[in-house]
Order: sequence, then C-alpha cells, then structure tokens
Amino acid sequence: MNLYWVYDLPAWLFAVLTIAITVAVALAGVYATRKWVRRVHGSQHSHNDVVGYYLAAVCVFYGITLGLLAVATWQNYTDVETRVGQEAARVGVLYRDVSGFAEPYKSQLQADLRTYTRQVVDVAWPLQRKGIVPESEGKVLNEFEKHLTAFEPQTEGQKALCSQAYTSFNLLADLRGRRLQSVHQGLAAPLWTVVFAGAFLSIALTWFFDMKSLSMHSWMTVMVAALLGLLIFMLGALDNPFRGDISVGPEPFELMYARRMLPEPTPSPQATP
Repeated sequence: MNLYWVYDLPAWLFAVLTIAITVAVALAGVYATRKWVRRVHGSQHSHNDVVGYYLAAVCVFYGITLGLLAVATWQNYTDVETRVGQEAARVGVLYRDVSGFAEPYKSQLQADLRTYTRQVVDVAWPLQRKGIVPESEGKVLNEFEKHLTAFEPQTEGQKALCSQAYTSFNLLADLRGRRLQSVHQGLAAPLWTVVFAGAFLSIALTWFFDMKSLSMHSWMTVMVAALLGLLIFMLGALDNPFRGDISVGPEPFELMYARRMLPEPTPSPQATP
C-alpha cells in the first residue's frame, strides 16, 4: 500500500492524523477487550503486576529498536542536507573558477552554471518532493562539460584554472549523483512493519490491565498511544529527506545564486545640492 500521500499533508496534520489513529486503535481495544480481560484475570486475583513486567520488557526492546531507527533516519537526513550544501558550494566554486577563462568561454560556462542552478531550484526540487528523479539539470551539466573541454588554455595561469575547474566539475557531478540517489532513500518496508507491529503490541499489552476505573485505564492507554503515534510521525517525517514539510530544501542553491551569480546592484548616484 502506497502511503506517500501523507507527505502532501501539512506537517501538523500529518502528526495529528498519526496520533489520532493510534489513539483510536488504543481506545477501541480498551472497550472491546475490557470484559474479556476481567474474566481472564478472575475475581480472586489480579495479574496487573505480571502485565506490567511484560509491558516494561516489550517497551524496552521496542524503545531500543525505535531509537536506533530514529538515529539512523536523522543521520541520513543530515547527511543529505550536508551534501546539498556541498553541491551548491561546489557550483559557486566552479563559477568562480571559470571567471578567469577567456571569452567567449567564460560567459558561456557561467551561463551554463546559472541555468543549472535555476534548473535545480525551479524544476528538480519540485520533482524530488514528489519522489521523481529529475533529469533536466543533467543535460545542462553535459552541455557545460562540452563547453569546458572545448577550452584550450594558453598560459600557465589558464592551465591551473582549467585543472581546478575539472576537479570542481568532477566533485559536482559526484554530489549531484548522490543527491539523486537520495530521492528514493528511506526505511525498507520490513522495518516499517517492525515499527507498526511493535507499536501495536505495546498498545495491546495496556489492554490487559484490569482496572476498576475505565476512565483511568483509558487515559493511561491514550497517553501511551499518543507517544507512540508521535514517534511514528517523527520517523515518517524524516524518512524521505526530500518529501513533506520537514524536508531538505534548495535554500543553499538559492543563497549561492543570489550572492555569486546575480549582478551586484549599481549604486545610485548621489544627488548634488
């Protein structure tokens, strides 16, 4: 079942929906199993202490598993964010490198890089948010490579700049490839099965408490379910780095474009008295 539609929701609505589902399942279980659980416990003796031990054990194992998955998901998110920043910085470095080339190569190469940056921000990023691997900026990068290889340095300074430009270009191509690989990155389906199954078992164990007060039993179960729903939301929100409200954005490219590629505004002449 495809659940990617949740990334089209605002983050707050995604969180509310996740918590509401877990709480609804928890409360439904409390009311559906209450009479049966009371018969299982028996009228002469309560087994709440045993249920508490089992719940503690399950929560420990599930908590460790969920913690490891959360750390891995957050690490993947920050790695993707770092690589996006490095890619934007590498475009800026390459733009500066080719500024020392002779005309018309300088203007052509810088125009290619400006086009590449706008393609990443305006075309590639909306596609990545939908889980689609973009290809348009790759064509621009191929054109840049053709124009770069056509330049023949004449001086030692130009040779040094050309060598640096090739190094920067190779690093840029590598970082772009890593970004595209991250479009479909996320927890595997079996791991999500473990997350959901563990949450259900943790909630189900709270149903086995035999309490005289239905209100107290319900509130305790609701708090456990709400916490589990919040943790599942956190995993889901960070799982796909480019999707949803909580995602890696193109801000590094926009900042680099504004600072390095846009012409500086010409100061207005001061009025003479």
